[in-house]
Amino acid sequence: MLTKSVNRYIIIVGMNFAIASGNITSASAQIPNNLQPNSNPLNLPTSPAQVTVQQTQSLTLQQSLELARRRNTELQAVLLQIERSRAALREVEASQYPSISLNIELTRSRSVSIPSASQQTQQFESGLSQTNTVNQPESVTTFNSNLELTYGLYNYGQGLNSRRAAEEQVRLDELETELTSAEVRLNVTLDYYNLQQADENVRIRQSAVSNAQASLRDAEALERAAVGTRYDLLRSQVNLANAQQELINAISSQRTAQIQLATRLNLPETISVRAADPVRLNGLWNRTREESIILALQNRPELRQNLTQRNIAELRRRIALSQLKPEISLVTRYNLLDRFDDTVSVTDGYVVGVQGTATLFDGGVARAQAAQQAVQANIAEAQFANQLNNIQLEVEQAYFQLQSNLENVNTANIALEQAREALRYARLSFQAGVGNQTNVINSENDLTQAEGNRVQAIVEYNRALARLQRAANLE
Repeated sequence: MLTKSVNRYIIIVGMNFAIASGNITSASAQIPNNLQPNSNPLNLPTSPAQVTVQQTQSLTLQQSLELARRRNTELQAVLLQIERSRAALREVEASQYPSISLNIELTRSRSVSIPSASQQTQQFESGLSQTNTVNQPESVTTFNSNLELTYGLYNYGQGLNSRRAAEEQVRLDELETELTSAEVRLNVTLDYYNLQQADENVRIRQSAVSNAQASLRDAEALERAAVGTRYDLLRSQVNLANAQQELINAISSQRTAQIQLATRLNLPETISVRAADPVRLNGLWNRTREESIILALQNRPELRQNLTQRNIAELRRRIALSQLKPEISLVTRYNLLDRFDDTVSVTDGYVVGVQGTATLFDGGVARAQAAQQAVQANIAEAQFANQLNNIQLEVEQAYFQLQSNLENVNTANIALEQAREALRYARLSFQAGVGNQTNVINSENDLTQAEGNRVQAIVEYNRALARLQRAANLE
């Protein structure tokens, strides 16, 4: 589970995901209970029933974004990276405190020894056997304890720079969370628009099949009345077969879009999704091209990431060079010693002093490490400049796509009305015997094409708007 230290960033992510279609909502979308996150992320399906679709759930774009905030595995992973970096920061901070160690020994030993020459002489004079040249074994029990305190007084900024580097790493992971949040939000939005378009394509193809069936009925009726031709009948049958095939392909694309969105939301395998929002324009962009570029350059986390990476490289360069400087520490030891079964009581002792350690020669390792970090800082600066160009290009592409797609929507609306009217006239003419089946079929195909173009124009506009909002990193 995520700990409290990342709750703030979960809230930030939630605010980011509250954006949909250019509008900021004041509250999270209501999520059905059957779509709540699984408490066991390691759950592995083991039977076909566990991966068989049993339910289709209608979702709005807002609900999809909220589900992604709660369930998307990529986003949860970067949130955990913040937790890891904060733990690393606590480790660095803890290393700045004094270290205290306690060592305790309780030993019992038994040893024998060979008497010296004088001891052997005394034994001989006292009448002892000369063969008894080994002293009797002696058992000794000893208690020894040592308490030591070490505190680094000065290390030429190594500890301070290490802490600052760890803080910058936390900041870098926070920016990565912001970046991932924006990317997941964009991907979910695009997946939702893909599903909307797939749903509309199924509806359009179903309507095309219905129109083709109606034309076939008209052709059959005219042939029975001896006013139609066999050619018109065959042409209608082919048109119906083509429409049915297009419908089958549209249903296949719809299922693919459903799976893509469900996977992005990390939904259970037993649940399929359906787009609940109608296809319509999801807002207008009221900023100029120049204002959009400046807004993006001010908001994009990638640029701040590059600057943070440069700061980390500079701090690590200083850390590497500080290894060549002396390190001064305060060392204090206190010792207790007691040998049992002797005439001496517990004895103690202590040591208080200042210890200095210096690396006289390391073969150039520290300077090589410093050189690597200096190059890494230059790389971050180059990436910053490259990112500036990429962001500007991204904004301009999305901006001009948005403008052209808006024009396409207006054109597609007009063309759709004209196609409907043309089909109506073609059918009336055919039924009155003054037209032909070819005109009807062509008009039906034109209507299908016009409906598809309208949906395509609206969805493409919404995609461009989502990309432009992502490029500007609007929250």
